[in-house]
Amino acid sequence: MSTPPPAPIIIWFRQDLRIADNAALNAAAATGQPVIPIFVWDETLAWSPGGASRWWMHKSLESFSESLAALGAPLILRRGPAKETITKLAQESGATAVYWNRCYEPAAIARDTDIKAALRDAGLAVESFNSALLFEPWEIKTQSGTPFRVYTPFAKAAFALPASTPVPAPRKLTPAKQALPSDQLARWKLLPTKPDWAGGFREMWTPGESGAAKRLKSFLTQADRYNRARDIPSEAGTSRLSPHLHWGEIGPRQIWNAIAHLEPSAGTTTFQRELLWREFAHHLLYHFPTLPERPLRPEFWKFPWDHSRKSFSAWQKGQTGYPIVDAGMRELWHTGWMHNRVRMIVASFLVKHLLLPWQEGALWFWDTLVDADLANNSASWQWVAGCGTDAAPFFRIFNPQLQGGKFDAKGAYVRQWVPEIAALPDKYLHEPWEAPDHVLREAGIVLGKTYPGPIVDHAAARARALAAFKSLREDA
Repeated sequence: MSTPPPAPIIIWFRQDLRIADNAALNAAAATGQPVIPIFVWDETLAWSPGGASRWWMHKSLESFSESLAALGAPLILRRGPAKETITKLAQESGATAVYWNRCYEPAAIARDTDIKAALRDAGLAVESFNSALLFEPWEIKTQSGTPFRVYTPFAKAAFALPASTPVPAPRKLTPAKQALPSDQLARWKLLPTKPDWAGGFREMWTPGESGAAKRLKSFLTQADRYNRARDIPSEAGTSRLSPHLHWGEIGPRQIWNAIAHLEPSAGTTTFQRELLWREFAHHLLYHFPTLPERPLRPEFWKFPWDHSRKSFSAWQKGQTGYPIVDAGMRELWHTGWMHNRVRMIVASFLVKHLLLPWQEGALWFWDTLVDADLANNSASWQWVAGCGTDAAPFFRIFNPQLQGGKFDAKGAYVRQWVPEIAALPDKYLHEPWEAPDHVLREAGIVLGKTYPGPIVDHAAARARALAAFKSLREDA
């Protein structure tokens, strides 16, 4: 009597589109059983990817499909509610187990908990793994056993823990015997067409595991100067690994391990602290699941926001009249990314100069950033708005002219993204309204026509923001 072939294991991929250091893939391959890789496009889940992220997802899935096919197990694509889709695939294939790497967004946790229970009730084994974080969100606690609410002690506790090493990539996968139907990626229509606004994306990014590896290799050659270069938006001083990290084309263990092999320096330590800020953001989202919608400091629940659609539109389009702000918003639209220093400047401007809700800025970033990540995006916006844990004080209001002059002193960044004022001398580049008429004429600028004047006065906007903050304390 012949022995029946081993039943396959379904590997459900989500934000872990890589072969190396993939715990679920490694564990499934180690069993020697056939594997069925699947990616489910479930648009019913809260915080479905925005436009820029959909572009990245398409490109990343193309790359990942090729990598899995080269190992012998093609990626199955299916669209629909995840629970029904995974259950149906298990029935079709005769799989007896489902593996996946954990996601940590509140809706994803609820979905996965429900699916895990349903599959186990149906007799399947379910295993989940960590490939997205250095530490599980529940692992690092204060001495009293509560979640950290301040970054610095969180980072200190994290630095004291041993970093886990990446798991090896499988050299070969055993495919399932039967052919299983798969969607065609092109039919998901994730890419923009009319209009095709992704030209700048294609120029700047190479989604996929190999693109992530090249980006890391390039960054390692300059990591020792990261602490100095990361604040200069005209320089390629940051790693630009964030979208690769979000989609799991590279894992934090891989990056941490690579940095740890370099000669220690102020630059490498600063970069490690940025990786730990990402960990802290996921820690906050896990323990405070309303982070994307509600301020963590309850006194901000009744903040007197302005809600001006005209001001919001000017901010979105990079037409505020403040060059460093406009440069950042235009860089975002063209490339799907914005320099971190400039992110803080434009976020502060929206919340404190325009008195518009931070949630609206976070939603715009969610739709336009290729690295849109719910934990990072929410925690960072709350930090700038002064309403989160360990947040910058609300009364810390960036002066965009001074920020531009300090971090873009020669104006290379502004001249790239706001070319209509490029002919201005450095002295007036960050505050064109201060330029004499003859200087404006020589530069070909007509304020209000070729480039807008400031939509708000800095001093008046600052006073209004401080008055709004004061009203919170008076009402408390």
